[in-house]
Amino acid sequence: MTELTGLSAAELAARIHDRSVSSEEVTRAHLDRIAATDDTVGAFLHVGADAALTTAREVDTALAGGAEPASPLAGVPLGLKDVVVSADMPTTAGSKMLEGWTAPYDAAVVERLRAAGVPIVGKTNMDEFAMGSSTENSAFGPTRNPWDTDRIPGGSGGGSAAALAAGQVPLAIGSDTGGSIRQPAAMTATVGVKPTYGTVSRHGLISSASSLEQAGACGRTVLDTALLHELIAGHDRRDSTTVDAQVRPMVAAAREGAGGDLTGVRVGVISELLTGAVSPEVRAQFTAATETLAGLGAEIVEVSLPAIEHAISAYYLIMTSEVSSNLARYDAMRYGLRVGDDGTRGAEQVMAATRAAGFGKEVKRRIILGTFALSAGAYDQYYGQALRVRALVARDFTRAFEGVDVLVSPTSPVTAWKLGELVDDPLQTYLMDLCTLPVNLAGVGAMSLPAGLGADSQLPVGLQIIAPKLADERLYRVGAAFETARGPLPALEL
Repeated sequence: MTELTGLSAAELAARIHDRSVSSEEVTRAHLDRIAATDDTVGAFLHVGADAALTTAREVDTALAGGAEPASPLAGVPLGLKDVVVSADMPTTAGSKMLEGWTAPYDAAVVERLRAAGVPIVGKTNMDEFAMGSSTENSAFGPTRNPWDTDRIPGGSGGGSAAALAAGQVPLAIGSDTGGSIRQPAAMTATVGVKPTYGTVSRHGLISSASSLEQAGACGRTVLDTALLHELIAGHDRRDSTTVDAQVRPMVAAAREGAGGDLTGVRVGVISELLTGAVSPEVRAQFTAATETLAGLGAEIVEVSLPAIEHAISAYYLIMTSEVSSNLARYDAMRYGLRVGDDGTRGAEQVMAATRAAGFGKEVKRRIILGTFALSAGAYDQYYGQALRVRALVARDFTRAFEGVDVLVSPTSPVTAWKLGELVDDPLQTYLMDLCTLPVNLAGVGAMSLPAGLGADSQLPVGLQIIAPKLADERLYRVGAAFETARGPLPALEL
């Protein structure tokens, strides 16, 4: 990496704001890094160099004129997961169904980024409609893990995480429906946060499972992620699911945590997430991480969340049911792909031909599962029962937080697997969400940050920290303390 692409977002912001380097220089350095590495990594689906450089120049002009920075991250470039719409570049959600489509408006998150003076350099690759755990389900080709380009970077937001790990951007936006921010962060030794549901607007986020998904911040350090999280959080009247509550002090918590003192903090280890499915090297790194937290003064206790045993089954019924409902809008009539309209076919035939051509295998699988779960004969037995399990999972989290400040677990039960290794085994891939998806069912906030490298594979292992609803600042205090104690990871050369 060049000097600029190796710096944190906080360091870049400081240099831009004191005018020791320009935002244009920083943005160009990252665009050059994308050009030099993305043939290998495949993190970006679209690069909007001109728009990003225009924003950078505007920031530089304002600073040169004596204006205060528009935000703590003004001038720092960012990658945007291709599920967040913007009016100046295509948004495909990784699907042929939306290939070439550009939205007529900006998502709420994008509006906040633009107002903050953040150059958006492009859209990052993802599993189609955020359905997958490897970014192999993208209609436009897979993304590769910069730590080992024969391996997956996680999913569905593997493009954002890989771009961070490869030094292509210092910041990124992801979305998390069952772990799509946190699991790629674990696989790539980056930091990713799923905020409390409703604390970041979903307006302009292409929906697959509306009650589960949440946009969130991705970075290479805990402080960088806190800076971005505070920037995008807040109530939005256009999104009825957002909470009208004050944005939590994430940045202050990260700075406090960096001091390394966790005295008085009670940390609960979720016993159900240390099953035989967790690989020995992940378990070893997790055990070492809890010992580190204890060394910082935290009290470590074991916590049981019994309903988690049924969380995967409930999640994949609820998620697919919402997918079936949300993706019904892609009907070849209003927007998106339209094939087979030769003047002789009726609307239903065109619709069927378009969906056959536009949706990939995994999306079709989930639509079929969800449509069945919502059918008259199966609704109570499957979807209704899954909602009851969801309530039990949420109740278990609430009870656990009566006795601890945060919960911890591995983020992923395994390190990154080989490209193609599980592509024909969807059930095994679903099981990789063991540790992350209960958080989405409960609606609480969670962070993944690097625990270290596996002793055998030398691949990244993630530590997951979970906080109660509307207490996301706890993630940053504990995460920053652990990050400081862990120290830097070995340098990644791509």
